[in-house]
Amino acid sequence: MSGLVLRLAGPLQSWGERSAFTPVRDTAPFPTRSALIGLFAAAEGIGRGDGGIDRYDSLQITVRVDRPGTRIVDYHTVGGGMPKARTAATSGGSNKGAAVITRRHYLSDAVFVVAVSGPAQTLARLADALRNPHWAPYLGRRSCVPDEPFLLRADVEDPERELLTRVPLSHSTLAGTADMPIAVEFLRERPPTEQSASSADTLDVNDIPVSFSSRGRSHRMRRLYRTVEQLPQALTGPQHSLLRRLIDYAQTEESV
Repeated sequence: MSGLVLRLAGPLQSWGERSAFTPVRDTAPFPTRSALIGLFAAAEGIGRGDGGIDRYDSLQITVRVDRPGTRIVDYHTVGGGMPKARTAATSGGSNKGAAVITRRHYLSDAVFVVAVSGPAQTLARLADALRNPHWAPYLGRRSCVPDEPFLLRADVEDPERELLTRVPLSHSTLAGTADMPIAVEFLRERPPTEQSASSADTLDVNDIPVSFSSRGRSHRMRRLYRTVEQLPQALTGPQHSLLRRLIDYAQTEESV
């Protein structure tokens, strides 16, 4: 299997955990598989009702939490002070006649690095789509635009190892001396190695997309393994040089 490496960063991100519209639009503390598969499908031009998302079933996703971000809530209204005919529509096609009020949760200043592994042919097609997307990618909601560089590397032999040893770390603080490693959270879809298995937590999340159809959206469960790994301080550096380090990494040929 080959893989690619994505960096998900921006002023705001929101990874909803519930598919139904509710007054409280929550966010998971990390990118969900459903949101990432939706991002991939959009890049390839697959609409919500088109089907075919099973093409991504073979992909394995690992998330490195560089910065968890700060959770903020936006008090949001739609249609206030308007005549009934111009207020928000209901699912039955009529109008609500009043403002729709929601509280939308976001992660502010979060950074995640994602390793995606899978069959080489699937990853090559996906990398091409992410470089020239049919629909622009966003971080959970259309208002959440990703920073660049977004696709860091494609055709990586071992993308998870890249997260552990090579991808520059966007860390908010540097603790200790230059020789002291930095504790970083990882979320994996497969059991961790024996070295970190003793410290692994498991969590079950309902975020494998079965259908994105607006009238039949559904998901199923998956198990995640959460660990804290000790990464070398060499992956960090002055904040003002982070963009330069990311570009250098993205442009460097894969090490042998």
